[in-house]
Amino acid sequence: MIGVIGIILSLVLLIWLAYRGITVLILAPLLALFAVLLNGNVPLLASYSEVFMSSFAGYAKSYFPLFLLGAIFGKLMEDSGSAQAIAGFIAKKLGQDKAILAIVLACAVLTYGGVSLFVVAFAVFPVASALFRAAQIPKRLIPGSIALGSFTFTMTALAGSPQIQNAIPMPFFGTDTYAAPILGLVGAVIMFGGGILWLNYRARQAQQRGEGYSREASVPESDTPVDLALSTPPIALALLPIGVVLILNFICSRYLFPSLDTSYLALDPYKTTLDKVLGQWSLIVSVSTGIVLVLLMNRPRLLSPINTVNAGAIGSLLAIINTCSEVGYGNVIASLPAFKQIQNAIMGISSNPLISEAVSISTLAGVTGSASGGMSIALNILGKQYLEMAQASGLNPEVLHRIATLACGSLDSLPHNGAVITLLAICGLTHRQSYADIGMVTVVLPVAATVSAVVLGSLGVV
Repeated sequence: MIGVIGIILSLVLLIWLAYRGITVLILAPLLALFAVLLNGNVPLLASYSEVFMSSFAGYAKSYFPLFLLGAIFGKLMEDSGSAQAIAGFIAKKLGQDKAILAIVLACAVLTYGGVSLFVVAFAVFPVASALFRAAQIPKRLIPGSIALGSFTFTMTALAGSPQIQNAIPMPFFGTDTYAAPILGLVGAVIMFGGGILWLNYRARQAQQRGEGYSREASVPESDTPVDLALSTPPIALALLPIGVVLILNFICSRYLFPSLDTSYLALDPYKTTLDKVLGQWSLIVSVSTGIVLVLLMNRPRLLSPINTVNAGAIGSLLAIINTCSEVGYGNVIASLPAFKQIQNAIMGISSNPLISEAVSISTLAGVTGSASGGMSIALNILGKQYLEMAQASGLNPEVLHRIATLACGSLDSLPHNGAVITLLAICGLTHRQSYADIGMVTVVLPVAATVSAVVLGSLGVV
């Protein structure tokens, strides 16, 4: 019982201290070892060196290429003006009176095209600030709008998304990023539709109270209107790399690589199968091609292509190291004797693998404050068991894939989530001012989408 209390207390401290601004690079190992101490006769240093650091390194080995290429692609899209061109084009077409919808759609286009959600937040915030000020919509609704377009349906629901959360389940279930498109579309409609309704409702409430944009920033903010026409490429050129990434990813994962002779993968030194590397290879090829396209088409707009590529590469390090630390924390927790009680409780919730999977992944995503981290831990522990349960009950593995991605994007966005903290910092706002709306669109609605997908997936919908 003390061990379970230790795990819960460790999680509470992680959330509270991250909320206070302490980096997870420090918190994750310290609080993991704190939980170890409260679990009795568990070796402290061995838990750090052999569990925490092994998990840390294992996650980096598997996913660093995707973080690296995604960050470089996103930075090139930002510095070339392509991200701003897309955001500005959508905002102009929809008009000032649909500022919330414009920002959500701009973020959605960018993230579905493979741009890092952190880059999207930086690129779109100036546009959002100008639109919301002109429409007299409270600034405190900007984080919720960016989060809805970046952290939800394009990250976890829509088939084909090149975001890391949609890539992680592939080696466990032998699927690709286009798994279970109908379930994904249903989840996307719930999150997008519900989020737009909620944010517009909140804007109307503010309007009825006479609340305008209001300067709630803790950082200086320019009153100069954002003029995107001077430095951005034509919209067709801005969208072309995104389209190429999506189409090439589909071709590689469905046709190109499956048609090749990859029997050599079973031999030394590889000892793997195509199913386990297909998704990663497809994303590496497609995103790399997108990077080359942005470089070639925007050479005059990039002041220093080398500096941009270097900045993207360096920027990827903090993102993956934060996630690796969260994965390390979660794996230490999962290795503790007391966690077996929690695991048994989760597995005992239902004999339906979809329900058990959704609960385990969302719980661990909440524990780690990371969608990708929580899903990686859960699937490493239980992925094989879920696949066997699904096959025994006649469920398509694609359903497992989509439930996993939807579930990871629910409780991950609790206040200690790194993306939430970063987004609020970019907008110059606090949890007190904006988290209620972030929580609604990134926690409550994704939970509803996950529940709906579990019900439909159990009925055989793919």
